[in-house]
Amino acid sequence: MDAETAKLFAAAIAIGAGALGPGIGIGMIGSKAAEAIGRNPEAAGKIQTMAILAIAFAEAVAIYALVVALIVKFV
Repeated sequence: MDAETAKLFAAAIAIGAGALGPGIGIGMIGSKAAEAIGRNPEAAGKIQTMAILAIAFAEAVAIYALVVALIVKFV
């Protein structure tokens, strides 16, 4: 395995592993938000706001993984 192949493999592992956690987390956030709105429809606005904020924070982790993968690939 040459250096270029190793860099591409490392970049693929970085983004693959880095997107796994946020993907699971976003799914759980959506599931629990839908469950909470189903139990208390009057609080849908507050629940939706908090869910969107939590999804944004979870997505930030995936963006960090993407940045690391791009750095590994191009540096």
